[in-house]
Amino acid sequence: MTRFAPVYRALGMIIMLFGLTMLAPLILSYATNDGAQTAYDEAFLLTFLCGTFLWYRYRNCKRDLNIRDGFLMVVLVWSVLPAFAAIPLMLQLGISHTDAYFEAMSGLTTTGSTVLSNLDTLPMSINLWRHQLVWTGGMGLIVLAIAVLPLLGIGGRQMFKAETPGPMKDAKMTPRIAETAKGLWLVYVGVSVACIVGYRWAGMSWFDAVCHGFSTMGLGGFSTHDASFGFFNSPAIEFIAIVFMLIAGMNFGTLFLAVNGRSLRPYLHDPEAGWFIGVCLVSIFVVGLYIWKDGIYPDLDTALRHSAFNVISIATTTGYASVDYALWPIFAPLWMLFLSSFATSAGSTGGGIKMMRALLLYKQVYRELLRAMHPSAVYNVRIGGQVAPQPILFAVLAFAFMYMVSIVTLTLVLVFTGLDIVSAFTAIVASVNNTGPGLGVVGPSTTYEVLEDFQTWVCIFGMLLGRLEIFTLLVVLTPAFWRK
Repeated sequence: MTRFAPVYRALGMIIMLFGLTMLAPLILSYATNDGAQTAYDEAFLLTFLCGTFLWYRYRNCKRDLNIRDGFLMVVLVWSVLPAFAAIPLMLQLGISHTDAYFEAMSGLTTTGSTVLSNLDTLPMSINLWRHQLVWTGGMGLIVLAIAVLPLLGIGGRQMFKAETPGPMKDAKMTPRIAETAKGLWLVYVGVSVACIVGYRWAGMSWFDAVCHGFSTMGLGGFSTHDASFGFFNSPAIEFIAIVFMLIAGMNFGTLFLAVNGRSLRPYLHDPEAGWFIGVCLVSIFVVGLYIWKDGIYPDLDTALRHSAFNVISIATTTGYASVDYALWPIFAPLWMLFLSSFATSAGSTGGGIKMMRALLLYKQVYRELLRAMHPSAVYNVRIGGQVAPQPILFAVLAFAFMYMVSIVTLTLVLVFTGLDIVSAFTAIVASVNNTGPGLGVVGPSTTYEVLEDFQTWVCIFGMLLGRLEIFTLLVVLTPAFWRK
């Protein structure tokens, strides 16, 4: 395996960097004396030493990473880091390795599913660690490594292309990949700070504001309270959350260009932004009117308030809840889960197939309908005024096929283990779309703790599959990948 030695060297450096992120909850634990100090001491030492050993073992193996290396690097990072992230949870909370790995994977993949209850009484540092995982995983640890460790001595572009979500991965905002990563992270940090200040202004404590700011920008949906946003019961807080969930659900590249140019014009030229906002607004009014007509809420204003928050939360794959929407008529939560499959933009921290692919699929289907009526005519699929290349169209069709196959297969696996069809299907959809809560026994008012270990691992695989956009993971699992 020496041909992958540069990958292991880089992985060691990323593990060391990840170990340093444990210092924040460690300092908080000592400052608040919440009893978790030992857990972080041990976790930090183990993580940092493992990373150091891996780097030292392959320190002389320096070369640029090729495409194959990039795929392996991404898969290893997103598989290995949750194992280290789980250590404080196991040591402090005494939960099993399966549950701790699930929680860590859910955080880093910005899914937001949890196996933990009594969140209100957890040590502050544990809650901070959970939310920090979401925030870090939101933009991607690999992008972080490229941004802050330009001296890695590896070619960053391959990793960045494998990591960045969306079909148009070759689009560059700045000539150099490190500059792009830095630009993305500066914007990400800036908007995160604005979100935290907004939550504090709306009435949250500083600690709640920081934690929820992290999970909002990462579209992760973790909360410091079992009741999620229902704990606050504040229209102002919900409004702040809606605004920043919408921002995080759109392409950060577009936001980067808008901030750089001090203009909203880039959003007008973004083919996804208009569709994203339009779909969300229409869904809010449809769901709001539906639950009001059904008598769930006595007045339309209350119905629209809860519809707006929960629709945006699920559509952006965040996973917050202001009420138990599983009690609404089944159409509403199913429609919301359907939105999570495609609503967010490529280049956002959201999950699902992304709006860009959905638009390409829609236009491809429409083209085939026209060609059925006029076989000799030539129709091009256009996105943002540009003709979509045929290879991209074929790639999107293949992705959509594998997306459906993955959901059906994993759902059948869960049903085979004895889980009811509603819980199984929604758990897989929520995992692959990195949304968080499903329906049935894994609804917004419950946790994934009810699942058996094997079922939990199926959901873990679903989360990883969704976060790496299916092909990145499947490529590494093919025998052809390992042949010389």
